[in-house]
Amino acid sequence: MVRTVFDLVVDVFHFVGLGLRSHGRLAAENLFLRKQLALYLERQVTPRRASNATRLTLVVLARFIEWRALLTIVQPDTLVRWHRHAFRLFWRWTSRHRGRPRIPPELQQLIADMARANRTWGEERIAAELLLKLGVALSPRTVRRYMRRPPPASLGARTQTWSTFVRNHARELLACDFFVTVTARFRLVYIFVVLDVGTRQLLHWNVTEHPTAAWTVQQFRTCVTGESGHRFVVHDRDTIYSPAVDRGLRAMGVRVLKTPIATPQANAYCERLSGQRVVSVSTI
Repeated sequence: MVRTVFDLVVDVFHFVGLGLRSHGRLAAENLFLRKQLALYLERQVTPRRASNATRLTLVVLARFIEWRALLTIVQPDTLVRWHRHAFRLFWRWTSRHRGRPRIPPELQQLIADMARANRTWGEERIAAELLLKLGVALSPRTVRRYMRRPPPASLGARTQTWSTFVRNHARELLACDFFVTVTARFRLVYIFVVLDVGTRQLLHWNVTEHPTAAWTVQQFRTCVTGESGHRFVVHDRDTIYSPAVDRGLRAMGVRVLKTPIATPQANAYCERLSGQRVVSVSTI
């Protein structure tokens, strides 16, 4: 970069010096240099690779002359490409980030490790710990930018992730889902399944052509009993699970857990059944 700037400064001084010469002297010098250049062109001598300073100088000078008839060392498309590249560099320099500089990568990793190891700590607590123990003063807003930890589970608990909750309460958890399939008679039917997450046992399934909220609540009544010990039911945000379905489940003594939007992995156990064809409906 320093060499390029130095060469550009030298070219500027040369241009200013040439501007002070007479027109006749410049014309004679121009013709003298063209005659010598013609000898190299006849001998087909390959010039050395142009430096960045040379490229910038040619790009700037090309704005003042008819350069296409004078260009000999490269193709016209090459000079145009240099011109575009110079504009990209110019706009990149004028559009560079002028905000607050980013904190060092080591400190970013430290914040992420602290947030991952202490899931109950918020950004204010982490900022206070950094200031108290390391003397690093950061705003809570800056700390929040680099925490990079998964959001709390839909239960509202900040002490465990969703996978931890499923692992800890697997025997109390039911997962349900609707699958769509086509019968041998080309009829579209909906398959409803209820799965025990702890034992991976299919507790209940049924088929209907027109699923309704009342029909869905009736399916839950066949498998959700007070003796089973199930406390939670996981389902997605399909419109079939209307508020009436959730009220019916709460009346049965279970808690409804809705998966996040567009997150099928939160109900992975039931989603896995969709590719296994657990129910045969070919004779319906």
